[in-house]
Amino acid sequence: MNAYYFKMNRKASRLALVGAALVFLGGCASTPPPVAQMAVAKTALSNASTAGSEEYAPLQLKEAKDKMDAAQQAMTAHEYKRAAQLAEEAQVDAELAIARARSEKAAKAAAAVKKDSNVLRQQINNNSQ
Repeated sequence: MNAYYFKMNRKASRLALVGAALVFLGGCASTPPPVAQMAVAKTALSNASTAGSEEYAPLQLKEAKDKMDAAQQAMTAHEYKRAAQLAEEAQVDAELAIARARSEKAAKAAAAVKKDSNVLRQQINNNSQ
């Protein structure tokens, strides 16, 4: 009787081990490479560079580039979940850099308009006297 239970326990243990291995392997294979997210992040980085982020938002742009580099390393290592997360963070940082660059440009343009307006007022005042 003990030999029967011993054989059943061995079979159950093997079955459980095989089942656990299949679940583990299935979990690894279920995350596809984040190709689309990587492309979106690269586009956002490109847009950030052309928006003047290198001049007006260099810190945000550097963070975006660093995260994109890390995402590419994660892709190479087949760590797709991490790659997707880093690519998304890179995209957000790049969009922040774009927004900051546009804001800085707008503030600079507003200051220039204000300065020109003050000069024009002074000229008008001088001409009317």
